[in-house]
Amino acid sequence: MRKRSVTVRVARWSALHPWRAIIGWLVFVVLCLGGGIAAGMNSATSEDFRVGEAGRAEALATEGGVQLRSTEQVLIRAESGPLDKAAADAAVKDITARMKALPEVASVAAPVPSADGRVLRVQVELNGSEQDDQKNVPPLQAQTEEAAKAHPDLVIEETGDASVSKGVDDQRNEDLQFSEAITLPITLITLAVVFGSVVMVGVPLLLAITSIVATMGLAMLASHLLPDTGVGMSMILLIGMAVGVDYTLFYLKREREERARAGGRLTSEALVEAAAATAGRAIVVSGLAVIVSTTALFLARDVIFDSLATGTILVVAVAVVSSVTVLPALLVKLGHRAERRRAKRLARGKSVRPYAEKEPGRVWNALLAPARKRPALTLCLAALAMVGLALPALDMNLKNPARDSFSRDIEAMKGYDRLLDAFPEQRVRHLVVVRAKASQAADVRKALTALDRDAAADPLFAHSSGAPVLRSSEDRRTTTLELNTPHPTYSEKAETSLAHLRDDYLPATVGKLPGVETAVTGEVPRGMDYVEHQNEKLPLVLGFLLLMTFAMTVYAFRSVVLGLLSAVLNLLSVGSALGLLVLVFQGHWAEGVLNFDSLDGISSRVPLFLFVILFGLSMDYQVFVVSRIREAALNGVPTRRAVLDGIASSAKVVTSAAIVMVTVFASFVMLHILEMKQMGFVLAAAVLLDAFVIRVMILPAALLLLGRATWWPSGAIRRAEARAAARHTGPERYAERPLSGQSEGRRVAQNG
Repeated sequence: MRKRSVTVRVARWSALHPWRAIIGWLVFVVLCLGGGIAAGMNSATSEDFRVGEAGRAEALATEGGVQLRSTEQVLIRAESGPLDKAAADAAVKDITARMKALPEVASVAAPVPSADGRVLRVQVELNGSEQDDQKNVPPLQAQTEEAAKAHPDLVIEETGDASVSKGVDDQRNEDLQFSEAITLPITLITLAVVFGSVVMVGVPLLLAITSIVATMGLAMLASHLLPDTGVGMSMILLIGMAVGVDYTLFYLKREREERARAGGRLTSEALVEAAAATAGRAIVVSGLAVIVSTTALFLARDVIFDSLATGTILVVAVAVVSSVTVLPALLVKLGHRAERRRAKRLARGKSVRPYAEKEPGRVWNALLAPARKRPALTLCLAALAMVGLALPALDMNLKNPARDSFSRDIEAMKGYDRLLDAFPEQRVRHLVVVRAKASQAADVRKALTALDRDAAADPLFAHSSGAPVLRSSEDRRTTTLELNTPHPTYSEKAETSLAHLRDDYLPATVGKLPGVETAVTGEVPRGMDYVEHQNEKLPLVLGFLLLMTFAMTVYAFRSVVLGLLSAVLNLLSVGSALGLLVLVFQGHWAEGVLNFDSLDGISSRVPLFLFVILFGLSMDYQVFVVSRIREAALNGVPTRRAVLDGIASSAKVVTSAAIVMVTVFASFVMLHILEMKQMGFVLAAAVLLDAFVIRVMILPAALLLLGRATWWPSGAIRRAEARAAARHTGPERYAERPLSGQSEGRRVAQNG
């Protein structure tokens, strides 16, 4: 007797001991969440985000105590007309006193008037690191509001690094709540259409939500090994709802097929065990594929991607565990409930509708008709269309979105725009950091002063008539110079100003001093160094993904041909989605439709994130669809018939899973944060293309053309066909016919 797999044995135990499995799962969820809350979240520090030369500059400056600190700007202006000097002086005195009294404040600068004299700016420097900003800024905002009340004849408002950061975070939380409010109803409707039962709708949602809750606790524990950057929880919600519902859908679909096939002759326990042997294994393989693919993010050597990878891996692993442990128990309990209802109806002499799975409708027959009738033409046209969609990706311009790209619905961003109107030089700061011997301090300051003069003559920099903004460490070994530029952080002019600074002015001044170490940081250097870092890592990550896709497919199906085909299809899917992303977000035509301001580029994190997540999610569909095809082929069904039956039998559930995923991802398009918009759009587009073009047209057409070569070098399919031919002779056995839910593959499986 063939030994049962671990998946089947676990499902069997769960089916035979349903209450133990259900209670055990709930205990697991509570322990995970409780352990996470007890341990707390370990957030990433400034050091964790450092990359490239900008990161080196920040390390040097921090070591010397002269690093860039977060600053808040308090703006004082009249409601209309010129500013009353006496009233403004009184307001400045009041604000200065209030701010200096706060422990969160390091210093308060003297007021600076705008060029037209209509606005006064009071700069407040905060204590602590950037990670402390959001908890340090509320007391400052409260004092600004009190000062505004005390001087009703003036308009007093606050903006700056910390207040913008807090506003963005608050907006993100509101957006996520809005996204969840949209996602849940649509998911419920989709599941209700698939199963036609309110009770069955609750099962996928229950498992998805409990999986997410358990993962949140585990993520808090994991943050003590890999610090959290604040994006991990968002990823857990995004991926957790998608794969949690998907895995449950696939399992439920197979259990209902087995129930329909058995016609009431098997117990619920036996039906669940039968489903575990097929869908259960596919879920485990699929989850493993997503996890292995996601580990590629760790190769990026970036704390944000580490956080994204950790959240994704944990939530997928927990979703797989829930699907193969507690889900069989829930299905058995629901099965017993259905059996009791049937028995009562029969006892009352009422008729009972037999279990039956609906056959694929006309829509699916029509969608599959091109691949079935003209596979070569379908493959060529569909592949060319996907390549055409991918071509714009060749012109992709990666950008690192910063403060200028944030939504103007945030009050601090409205103040930021008014700040730049009055003080355009405040838009961007470059910080030049020099490390030298203490005996060279005077020479360093002299060279930096010369650099400041060179920059002042450059139209790319903000011109200042004041003295250079120089700061030195107590040991005189570290000196910094601040230079401003009035251009947006993601603009070509801001990037060119940095190139002039690094390549021309530094080598010509400070660079001539012997034994000095120089580096430049700031928003623009951080962004450019980050993009360069991502570009360096992208080939490594992509190579790893292709290798893992190939290896996982070969492992799952024992076929080198399928491994190569999977890698090619994933590249087509990702490439076409990136092409659409460039068409929509790199230009300006869709700004009004999707409510965003174009960066004239794509957020630098999106492509790498898409490659990894989509490669994993594509393996979901690949595993479930090809598993059905291979299962039929192993029962002796010729490859052509197995392909058509396998695609048709998995069509409804794959479509439903895709709709759920697209709903979850598309809801992110309505968020305010541009990077989240781009991620949501590209994932939704990729899933749609993957589900309705790759899996319906390209994959079946390719498999039909490959025929038996699909399974090379495995001989299992060939031997299965030979055994079937020995049992059933006659060319009419597998004659072409319309697709149906009760496929020939099922009859062969039933007849042995």
